[in-house]
Amino acid sequence: MRTTLEPSTGPGPAPRTTRPGDVAAVRAVDLVKTYGSGRTAVRALDSVSVAITRGQLTAVMGPSGSGKSTLMHCLAGLDTVTSGQVFLGGREISGLADRELTTVRRDQVGFVFQAFNLLPTLTAAQNITLPLELAGTEVDPGLLQATAIALGLQDRLAHRPSELSGGQQQRVAIARALITRPDVVFADEPTGALDSRTGQQLLAQLRSASRELGQTIVLVTHDPAAAAHADRVLLLADGALVDELDAPGTDDLLAALTRLGS
Repeated sequence: MRTTLEPSTGPGPAPRTTRPGDVAAVRAVDLVKTYGSGRTAVRALDSVSVAITRGQLTAVMGPSGSGKSTLMHCLAGLDTVTSGQVFLGGREISGLADRELTTVRRDQVGFVFQAFNLLPTLTAAQNITLPLELAGTEVDPGLLQATAIALGLQDRLAHRPSELSGGQQQRVAIARALITRPDVVFADEPTGALDSRTGQQLLAQLRSASRELGQTIVLVTHDPAAAAHADRVLLLADGALVDELDAPGTDDLLAALTRLGS
């Protein structure tokens, strides 16, 4: 199934970005983000309405400057919005104060970036459970084991980062984001620092973790081969949501990007 979405041009029904019965983990309504003011203002997001289905791996793609990273930052509460609304786990976060947003990001959101940000003196298991330790939350050994198995780390938990490959270190970073069972995990180009083979393995394991653990994951990527692991792909251009593909292959994504002129 494939649905084409036209850029929003004003008031009217929001683009259909969920299916009947879907439950949104995070949702944006008429989201606008503008940088600067006056004649130099840049409209990075232009009335974007989107709902991310709970328990799925959703990829966000688009040409450079399309607004995909800005959308992620706004959905995750990392950046303020100019207008519109963002709902996370059923709660509007777009109007929260900085202190409240900090709590939301700590308790409801997980992040995975290109940099692994692992502590070299801690084992893989200790790095994974660090957010729970900092929050004073008891570690569930069963959840730790299930997360490690989903990411192929069950035999590496006692190793320190220097004893792990780049791909294994990135998987530890992903496990750390998953262990708190956040409403959504946002992954920004998580394979950018990995070679092609290791990156593909990591994406397959990320998809497996989503399916086995029921975790909602939003993957921002420029790579069609990476996005092809997603259950659903959203395409942005010039700050607007313009296309949506369900479980696309790499060729489908290349064709869609060609239509966008990227």
